[in-house]
Amino acid sequence: MSEHLHAVLFDMDGLLVDTEKLWGLVEAEVVERLGGEWGPDHQERLVGGSWDATVAYMLGLTGADVAPEVVGRWLLDGMLTRLESGVEPLPGALELLTEVKAGGVRTALVTASLRPMADAVLASIGRHHFDVIVTADDVTRTKPDPEPYDLALRLLGADPRHTVVCEDSPNGVAAATAAGCHVIAVPNLVPIEAAPRRTIVESLLDVDLSLIRSLVSA
Repeated sequence: MSEHLHAVLFDMDGLLVDTEKLWGLVEAEVVERLGGEWGPDHQERLVGGSWDATVAYMLGLTGADVAPEVVGRWLLDGMLTRLESGVEPLPGALELLTEVKAGGVRTALVTASLRPMADAVLASIGRHHFDVIVTADDVTRTKPDPEPYDLALRLLGADPRHTVVCEDSPNGVAAATAAGCHVIAVPNLVPIEAAPRRTIVESLLDVDLSLIRSLVSA
């Protein structure tokens, strides 16, 4: 493949859509149901992590004798209920997706959320923005493991050295880096440290296709 931009891969929660606040509300409700208390420090520990890790953390925190699949269903039902009324795109998200697609660049949504959640979000922001969609249901190991990004790259036929990933969490950045991609980090709830092959910006308003192309040609 030629030495140009092959693909742009996007995280979902906290990057494209403002779901972290919803997550905080749902997590607090579920933990209260389990007999515990939930605060911002707990949520920050789980940003960008896996569904199973969230459930395990909640059960460990509360000591509740509830099956993990039941807790997982409570979380999913709570999020889907809130997403029914739509979700707010974060500043610059739709504009960037539109510009990348109009530029003829292939794209993927790569999320640690389950497919029903991704479907609910895509109903709001538009599935047409993405050539490939990878969710937690499609992999055996999710972020910070590179498997989700490795899968997206294979499906797109893209070389990671010529692919840029947009992420908002340390777990997501770690996964994209391990997959060999350039990373644009837009820290949301948790700070992200500077590193080689990593560009840190305040929001997606600071990102355009010209910047993305420059990262793979540098």
